Amino acid sequence: MARFNANEFNRKVRDAQRRAEQQLKREVDRVNRANKRAVDDYNRKAAAHNRKVVADYNRKAAEHNRRADAHNRKVIADLNRQLRSATSGIRYTEPERQLADRVHRAVAAIDTREYDSFLSYARIDGAEVASELRSNLESLGVAVWFDEVAIVPGHSQSLQMDAGLRKARSGIALLTPAYLTGRFWTERELGALLGKETLVPVLHNVTFDDVKQYSGILPDLAGFTTARDSIVDIAKKIAAAVLPEDDERV
Repeated sequence: MARFNANEFNRKVRDAQRRAEQQLKREVDRVNRANKRAVDDYNRKAAAHNRKVVADYNRKAAEHNRRADAHNRKVIADLNRQLRSATSGIRYTEPERQLADRVHRAVAAIDTREYDSFLSYARIDGAEVASELRSNLESLGVAVWFDEVAIVPGHSQSLQMDAGLRKARSGIALLTPAYLTGRFWTERELGALLGKETLVPVLHNVTFDDVKQYSGILPDLAGFTTARDSIVDIAKKIAAAVLPEDDERV
């Protein structure tokens, strides 16, 4: 009977373990290589898909912008024809025409911003009219910064308002009795808007004589008033003034 050799047995066990480890490593390497090829192939397909999605989106966005540009140019041209035609039912008065021309020149000469205009008003007696004015302006293609829409809850209201004031290319001040009392927010907004040199006053339930009593509120007394025109007509007059005719907005 052969004698058991422990050393030989251990050697064979170690050899078997090495072979098993080598085989396992080769299998792991093979699986890893296969997985890497699969991941690389998936990433290539995902990247190609993403490029196609982005290209399609950009193409559609460019086409939308072209249509919007053409629409805005037509709206502005139609508004200007209406407002400057002697036969139209809605027309600029001479002071209004001078204001619109001055604002239009100023807006066209400065850098493009995110908003065409910042709408400043006193909520206590101007919210309803301001909302109606904003709605009509936006239907005509004017991008309006309006606090009820632009202010995001949970963030600093003053910082958001300052950002809106910076990004707006022009300002609209809806002057009401409460506005003329010099409330904190309206004073702050008006101070910033006056610095733009592109401020459009809209009087509601106040007169130009009332405005005179608020010394320094405006560089002049030109403006629009709801005593003479409807909000719809005032929106048309403002849109024709603040929108660039060649729609240079990005």
